[in-house]
Amino acid sequence: MSDLPERADVVVIGAGIVGSSLVRHLAELGRRDLLLIDKGPLPEPGGSTDHASNFVFPVDHSKEITELTLDSMRQYAELDVLTTCGGIEVARSEERHQELRRRLTSSLAWGVEAELIGPARIKELVPWIREDLLRAGFHTPTGAIVDPVRAGELMRRHAIDRGALTVADGTEVTGIDTVEGPDGRPRVTGIRTSRGRVATETVVVACGVWSPAVAALAGARIPLTPAVHQMMDVGPIPELAATDSVISFPLVRDMDEKMYERQRGADLEVGSYAHRPILHRPLEIPPLGVGPQTSPTRMPFTEADFVPQLRAARQLFPSLLDRDDVRTTDAINGLLSLTPDGSPVLGETPEVRGLWSAAAVWIKEGPGVGRAVAELLTHGISEIDVHGADIARLYPHQRTEHHVRARAAEGFPKIYGISHPREQWESNRPIRTSPFYPREADLGAVFFEAGGWERPQWYGANDALLAEYGDRTADRQHEWDARWWSPIIEAEHLAMRDRAALFDLSGFAVFDITGPAALDYLQRLAMAQVDRPVGRVIYTPLLDPEGGFRADLTIVRLGEHRYRVITGAADGPRDLAWFRGHLPEDGSVTLTDLTSATCALGLWGPRARDIVSALTDDDLSTDAFGFATAREVVLAGIPTLMVRISYVGDLGWEIHLPTEHGLPLWDALWEAGRPHDLVAAGGGVYGTTGRLEKAHRLMGSELTADYDPVEAGLALPRVKDADFVGREAYVAARDRKPAAILCTLALADGVTRYPTGHEPLLTADGEPIVDGRGRRSYVTSAGPGPSLGKYLLLGYLPPAYAAEGTRLTVDYLGERLPVDVLTVGRSAPFDPDHSRLKA
Repeated sequence: MSDLPERADVVVIGAGIVGSSLVRHLAELGRRDLLLIDKGPLPEPGGSTDHASNFVFPVDHSKEITELTLDSMRQYAELDVLTTCGGIEVARSEERHQELRRRLTSSLAWGVEAELIGPARIKELVPWIREDLLRAGFHTPTGAIVDPVRAGELMRRHAIDRGALTVADGTEVTGIDTVEGPDGRPRVTGIRTSRGRVATETVVVACGVWSPAVAALAGARIPLTPAVHQMMDVGPIPELAATDSVISFPLVRDMDEKMYERQRGADLEVGSYAHRPILHRPLEIPPLGVGPQTSPTRMPFTEADFVPQLRAARQLFPSLLDRDDVRTTDAINGLLSLTPDGSPVLGETPEVRGLWSAAAVWIKEGPGVGRAVAELLTHGISEIDVHGADIARLYPHQRTEHHVRARAAEGFPKIYGISHPREQWESNRPIRTSPFYPREADLGAVFFEAGGWERPQWYGANDALLAEYGDRTADRQHEWDARWWSPIIEAEHLAMRDRAALFDLSGFAVFDITGPAALDYLQRLAMAQVDRPVGRVIYTPLLDPEGGFRADLTIVRLGEHRYRVITGAADGPRDLAWFRGHLPEDGSVTLTDLTSATCALGLWGPRARDIVSALTDDDLSTDAFGFATAREVVLAGIPTLMVRISYVGDLGWEIHLPTEHGLPLWDALWEAGRPHDLVAAGGGVYGTTGRLEKAHRLMGSELTADYDPVEAGLALPRVKDADFVGREAYVAARDRKPAAILCTLALADGVTRYPTGHEPLLTADGEPIVDGRGRRSYVTSAGPGPSLGKYLLLGYLPPAYAAEGTRLTVDYLGERLPVDVLTVGRSAPFDPDHSRLKA
């Protein structure tokens, strides 16, 4: 046991695979004076790393998780702790068979070797399986098992040999010290342990299921809950023993039964995600040496929960399991971490500066996460874009124990379930409603959730519009295509284009930035020129240090030293964390979150000016109120901020106002709109159909850290003189030819399938398209363009393919659909000269 240093550059709490990977990569990046602490004994401290089944299936529908997994497999292979055995996900039902076709689509999009195979081939690879129960299998030859405990040992040794790391096992963290920082948030100053205090300004919590309890020592929340995953080893089985191998056939996931089976020497291990959600609290987990379990995360087995699963396993492997000469050799309720949305929680906690999370990570992603977090700590950016796992993505209510446990209970069956890309969560709703909610409910709104907000996606009351526009909306014949969708969305869209539509935009996150240094502060963050006249609206990306996209938002200059930032509901907490993290320490800039204090309506369409003019004496003509400007206007006696921009590409305004005035303004606009046949329209128009017709990019879809503004078609005519984050990389991107260009494509006429996004874009001959930087082309967004009578896709293409009229294909659930490049770059398929927008 090493002596504790008095001070450390970085303290990592938790010596499982994530913490051990993290210190290894920090050392490789040149960091020194690292301290790794664990309460348990090494090499097996008693966390999830010790008991996990330790297999890796490389394909996920998430590009981010797939990349982390592939990076982890590479690292495991370098450490010689990876055994490739292949993996097969089997389907018993037709619904699951379709899901396997979807998984094959994802493998093609992310460049992972895979194939669909029939029952006979499954039987060849897994001799003891009962193939007559099966329809098909999704085979990934690179599926593997790993030894994460040995990997952790080697990674720690690597950092120690570099003179960078002190390891302290058998050491309990009893406190995390903080002081109030200049922005009012606590800042880490040190940790207290059972063996003394260590001064530090950076602490990383990598404690798996214990992470919430450790973070709470500093007053922060890491939103995860320990949950049970049942595992049983059955054996010894003579047939398996005769193979003289730890694993001699591919891993098997019995997906319809939400189970897996894998050889473990002479035993067959059976794991289940089919039982009821069994959630625990971190402080309920007995410490090592207390209770019957040999490890804290190996909870006592609840046999009754496993009875149906064991029956299903015996049905699938009767010759191995349905016999009297084998017995249970081990059975546990193993603990793993679940978050509200199923993704890891990585990055600096929003509540405490210097306190980082590297939690809710599975074995298959551990080394990749360790590298990514080390890069974020050192450079502020990681090679793999992990924005979807950023702990700051979650609003405060989403980090509460109540919400975490509700979503974890709902999410547990989805681990091996079939989730549609548009599928909505049902638990802990409604939690955030706008002042317009009563009127929307009266109109039969179908609510989708965005950042916790209940946002209408379409309105049942608009079913009557189908009599007017039904011949211009698609009849989706396939249930998967029609799920979580309605032709009413397309009818609302067409009504907006013909007359006007009213949108609830209250989900916007709104921040006011004031103070004598407000201009300089925003110039430092924004790619666009922020030194514009008062009343000007500035659309701008925020870049990361390497020139990729960090945020995409609107800034309104309200005064000489006052600006308003408006960003999307899903991006609000990440963007707020970014702005707060860059505040000057001298107090010259004040940031105020007005999200809950304000609400917003969107009014767009050719009759929008007629409607809103009935509520004010102000001149709202183009000459008096030009595009991309903002003014304070009194509407129906209510003070508002009217912002003349449009994400849907039609004449109109965003109208921002205090929340308490929201409902009266809705009613006033609704009444003024009656003579003009005003309709309410939902997020299906705002975020999909209207956006895609104008080729507007979406943060997290088209705009990620993987692509730069030149490739996205967002480079400005000139680079401002003021320095800003990512400027050097942005200038370099402007000076070279882009490796890819964002294009709008359309399905060929007559195609009656409807991709949802993330499908691979292929050549006309069905070959993958790869750009000069090794990135595969795939669909970033997809949806109807009702005004055009086409189904639209966005995606990045190498210059050789980025030409109007180029015929390509898209792989969708195993079908190759013909698509054509419609426009290249920022050119909008609908109203390309923006005459409607600026009328």
